[in-house]
Amino acid sequence: MVQTIHSRKVTQNQVLPLAKSTPNLRRFIEIAFIGTLFLAGCASAPVPPRAELQAAEQAIASAERARVADYASVELSEARDKLAAARRAVQEEKMVQAQHLSLQARVDAELASARAEVAKARVVNEQMQRGTDTLKQEMQRKTGDQ
Repeated sequence: MVQTIHSRKVTQNQVLPLAKSTPNLRRFIEIAFIGTLFLAGCASAPVPPRAELQAAEQAIASAERARVADYASVELSEARDKLAAARRAVQEEKMVQAQHLSLQARVDAELASARAEVAKARVVNEQMQRGTDTLKQEMQRKTGDQ
């Protein structure tokens, strides 16, 4: 048995589509490489949590204006400490940690404000109760005199 081997001639027209696709492939690779560099550049420059820091600062300032330290000094002190730690984390470029600490500082300041309001309300309640007790004693004394 004899096998016949047919050789096929490759013409220039058959090679050209590959040559034409090479510049497109090269362009795609260039664009992909530039895109990768761009994304890496964005990822390497973390953004400080400015809104969270500002919210914590405002909550602490509001608590200080309301004289919260008279009633909830521990919570207010914790809020100040966490805000300071958040600022240090920003300097160290630990933005996620800074964001968490900022949020915790705001919550601690709000907790201090709430606890101070409760304490103030208790004082007012006690004063009202004493006033009511005094009125009752006066009424009993006056009715006993007649």
